[in-house]
Amino acid sequence: MATEAKYSIIREVGRGNYGVVYEAIVNQTRSKVAVKRMHCNVPENVELALQEFWALQSIQRQHENVIQLEECILQNGQVFQPISHQYRKSNSHLLLIETCLKGRRCMALQSACFLYFVMEFCDGGNMNEYLLSRSPDAQLNSSFMRQLSSAVAFLHRNQIVHRDLKSDNILISHHRGSPIVKVADFGLSKVCQGKGNVNEHCFSSACGSNFYMAPEVWECHYTAKADIFALGVIFWAMVERITFRDGDTGKELLGTYIRQGKQFIPLGEALLENPTMKLQIPLKNKASMSPGLCKLLHDMLAFNPKERLDAFQLEDRIRHISYGRKRQRSVS
Repeated sequence: MATEAKYSIIREVGRGNYGVVYEAIVNQTRSKVAVKRMHCNVPENVELALQEFWALQSIQRQHENVIQLEECILQNGQVFQPISHQYRKSNSHLLLIETCLKGRRCMALQSACFLYFVMEFCDGGNMNEYLLSRSPDAQLNSSFMRQLSSAVAFLHRNQIVHRDLKSDNILISHHRGSPIVKVADFGLSKVCQGKGNVNEHCFSSACGSNFYMAPEVWECHYTAKADIFALGVIFWAMVERITFRDGDTGKELLGTYIRQGKQFIPLGEALLENPTMKLQIPLKNKASMSPGLCKLLHDMLAFNPKERLDAFQLEDRIRHISYGRKRQRSVS
């Protein structure tokens, strides 16, 4: 006897290199959810899916500014199986890891194999779309900065380094009236083993999006402070509405950069080439930010990670700075 499907897909809302995100409803309650489907046909996809699963599962429902995972479902052919911590050592889960990560094929995985992440639905789209459709507003900027600094401090406190922070990976929810940001897309994240200061863990694989990568990421030797550099790029771009056009998708994206002739050089790459370069903050209008915010951005974007704020210092500093009261006018 066939069982009724738990979810119904409504529409596709996003697509990337590693997965597709759909708006869906829970058939029993009619509530909305987001469903991210990742095709586990190559080792890279499986690794990304598992990284996202372990990160979200380990902090499930603990911070309002981090996307909430409802459940994760493994599809193997026509069989759908929820997976959680209790499946860490199950035969099906080990089979998925061993066959896909080691590049093997077996009869069980010759049919369709997907991982589905069922998450809370965010009705405001991503932060990039949300901000670029509105006039700049100092009060909104300050709210988003406080929320994001709190979210990243929470992640680092729980030994999770995101490694791909950018405006496209931050979602907006209106469930409580005022916009709430949600850090999402943990496919490149790393859950550090053991306890202690997350900033003591070093990583050697360069990952992330070029325009948000810290200088040391380009050299493949970095810590959790790379997340703070990425946040600095986002904050600066958000306040001054600095954008660039993505070469692959043609989308206008929030992000700061150094201009060399007609070329846009990612900030981290430019600092790596010239560590003594002085960043011109603010870039467009001196009235667009307070001296305190200007100093904060300099400290977030320091070339030397040892001189850069960590997430806990940022969370504290950002509570005490002045953002200014004037509405900023958009620049065409």
